[in-house]
Amino acid sequence: MDSPGYNCFVDRGKMEAAIQDLGPKELSCTELQELKQLARQGYWAQSHALRGKVYQRLIRDIPCRTVTPDASVYSDIVGKIVGKHSSSSLPLPEFVDNTQVPSYCLNARGEGAVRKILLCIANQFPDISFCPALPAVVALLLHYSIDEAECFEKACRILACNDPSKKLIDQSFLAFESSCMTFGDLVNKYCQAAHKLMVAVSEDVLQVYSDWQRWLFGELPLNYFARVFDVFLVEGYKVLYRVALAILKFFHKVRAGQPLESDSVKQDIRMFVKEIAKTVSPEKLLEKAFAIRLFSRKEIQLLQMANEKALKQKGITVKQKSVSLSKRQFVHLAVHAENFRSEIVSVKEMRDIWSWVPERFALCQPLLLFSSLQHGYSLTRFYFQCEGHEPTLLLLKTTQKEVCGAYLSTDWSERNKFGGKLGFFGTGECFVFRLQPEVQRYEWVVIKHPELTKPTAFMSSESTATPSTFGHSISSDPADRLSPFLAARHFNLPSKTESMFMAGGNDCLIIGGGGGQALYIDGDLNRGRTGHCDTFNNQPLCSENFLIAAVEAWGFQDPDTQ
Repeated sequence: MDSPGYNCFVDRGKMEAAIQDLGPKELSCTELQELKQLARQGYWAQSHALRGKVYQRLIRDIPCRTVTPDASVYSDIVGKIVGKHSSSSLPLPEFVDNTQVPSYCLNARGEGAVRKILLCIANQFPDISFCPALPAVVALLLHYSIDEAECFEKACRILACNDPSKKLIDQSFLAFESSCMTFGDLVNKYCQAAHKLMVAVSEDVLQVYSDWQRWLFGELPLNYFARVFDVFLVEGYKVLYRVALAILKFFHKVRAGQPLESDSVKQDIRMFVKEIAKTVSPEKLLEKAFAIRLFSRKEIQLLQMANEKALKQKGITVKQKSVSLSKRQFVHLAVHAENFRSEIVSVKEMRDIWSWVPERFALCQPLLLFSSLQHGYSLTRFYFQCEGHEPTLLLLKTTQKEVCGAYLSTDWSERNKFGGKLGFFGTGECFVFRLQPEVQRYEWVVIKHPELTKPTAFMSSESTATPSTFGHSISSDPADRLSPFLAARHFNLPSKTESMFMAGGNDCLIIGGGGGQALYIDGDLNRGRTGHCDTFNNQPLCSENFLIAAVEAWGFQDPDTQ
């Protein structure tokens, strides 16, 4: 009972009820792989003393800025900053965005200590502008710190991490919002059933996904959050995405057959997370999290950078005090019924399609670029209308009233790089779909089956770039690569057929290849065919040989430019 885990800040009765102190007392391993396994298995989760030692060691080993505030700094500044204020009445720093301090198993003194530590961190880190996760982190660390100064030092080391490959906690509104967009992208890829439910019940699904960090840093009970934090300190930020995805999967499993209201779905998920012990154990939550096949940390980092870039281009870098971020209109809000006219799909169908596109483009409004009924049945005119737009959405209606299409990540002008020959280009964000007679989306086969490939090393500069599968050279700016579901140059694929995304010539347009094409359209936009292809591993999108009634191409218009 006298371990560092039980100190003057903890309500011992609550702590004992939450976490039994029954585990091992020592940890001898030093290898990262072994540490990862032990963290996932909860090796030190049942020993307060051992968890405190492990946290001390893991946080001590975080590479930090040369000058990082330590315990002695806290001792020097805390009196000046806190003054004569009562700890319980201390205001929280603005950067926590009115986040409630989770009490976990802290007593009144501990809750006041969290406020003191947060104010001292704000004094030492003036560059932090938005960090709503920090109160939960400090509250947890205080359970495993001997005093306030030690807890302060641990939190500072986490914040001062300067390893560019090891992102830990978002510290700006831009980073936070791009993380929310990235989470939305990952839900769209890996939790499609849950995403479909969220789109169906939510007026603005972004507002649901923007809550994802709160699920972890605030709503999760202490014994769950501590288990997540154990693994997070060893493996980094990617763990947070995994666990949040697992939470959404479990929520969907429990609530799929029950009525949900759009104005309460956020609260429903929060309550589910608070009461998660009724549904799933910490072990099952982590087991589900690590069963999700995600891409590498590097690739998720690239997606985060691409989303940051999209937000910067739209001028969204700081939170406006007077305006909530409903600037970012998503799904239902992105396709306005009064402005939308299509000969092929309804507003509801377009909203469904919009829910599939990458988050950074879901910020945009649909813009009609080409309509065969307006511009004529000509592939040449189709290219002319679409060039200069990236990405584009292809919609097709057959004479049998079947509807299908494709999301195409790359400007059609790329076809000119092949000197008149038919060559494939594009990225793994491309996908094909059908809407009538039933809705079905088919993504790049590598997303569903990552075992087909291993990521290659990423080039760091144009001087070392080599031609890619599609005739591009690798950009020196990672953010220009758009997303981790990138061009096939980043993957060791068994053959080129898995990377045949889109191709265009004077006589035909092709989407998907290898053993067949997902879509083939002739130069007169009159006839087409569809079948299974290796790129998307799809079923035929409509009748295998079809006559075309209408073709449309849509672009993505920034709302600020309308």
